[in-house]
Amino acid sequence: MTRVVVLGGTGHIGGYLVPRLVAAGAEVTVVSRGRSAPYRDDPAWNEVSSVVVDRGAEERAGVFGARIRDLDPDVVVDLICFDLDSARQLVEPLRGRVQHFLHCGTMWVHGPSTVVPVTEDAPRHPFGDYGIRKAEIERWLLDENSRNGLPATVLHPGHITGPGWAPINPVGNLDLGVFHALAAGDEVVLPNLGMETVHHVHADDVASAFVAAMAAREAAVGENFHVVSPGAITLRGYAGAVAEWYGHPARLSFLGWEQWREQVPEAAARLTYDHIAHSAHGSIAKAERLLGFRPRHTSLEAIREALDWLAARGEIPPLR
Repeated sequence: MTRVVVLGGTGHIGGYLVPRLVAAGAEVTVVSRGRSAPYRDDPAWNEVSSVVVDRGAEERAGVFGARIRDLDPDVVVDLICFDLDSARQLVEPLRGRVQHFLHCGTMWVHGPSTVVPVTEDAPRHPFGDYGIRKAEIERWLLDENSRNGLPATVLHPGHITGPGWAPINPVGNLDLGVFHALAAGDEVVLPNLGMETVHHVHADDVASAFVAAMAAREAAVGENFHVVSPGAITLRGYAGAVAEWYGHPARLSFLGWEQWREQVPEAAARLTYDHIAHSAHGSIAKAERLLGFRPRHTSLEAIREALDWLAARGEIPPLR
């Protein structure tokens, strides 16, 4: 039985990944801070071992990697690593001890795209702290594979969504008021011409990609893969689809970026800028070819599930 340790396994991806691993016959240990229950209830959690660890504190003490090594894993899945020092501290004690090390990256390692859909071998031009840090981790892990045989695989999700997680909205931020406005038939103002793209992915499809990478280990080791829906969507297309779910056409208007940003709170403007400046649009051809990855959800299907969940909680009006 394969022993799999999942770091951050109670989060949104882990809520789907851990039950999938149990169903596949793995012996699963979840390492988390123990501050929240899993996103999703599932009988599989009764078969999972849990270890409560403050990763930040143990990294400062220099003992986190050894703690994971001592769990004697065959496979380690790291869903919560956000800087290179953290990755190094984890990997060093695991050298020669694990069969497969899987890291959760992000489509934002690319920065702005030149040709879309962007492929994994496109030149990297990351910007912003998150994208830059994740690109550093990716580069180091894959270099460690080529130089020293580290059995690493990096998977790059897009905008993760689904039940339990509010989706990035049609203006590129997390303001639920945009969905209220679309429900009411009110005018929604999009930045620029609304032609920038967002590339959502259902959390269960991300989980399925990790399982597929483990199953296709020989093809996956030393490689990076995009994990997104079959196609990105434009902001205006997204707004139009949501309005249709509420039974009417979208009423849209447009403002240039500098004008638009003055209409919203600063934090919302920063988040929108990150999304429209990246305009994520990734190819999954490599993951399809080497891993057999077949996402079950389109972007809009994943978003619809998230919105139905929000509506059931009373956070947005119910959709038709």
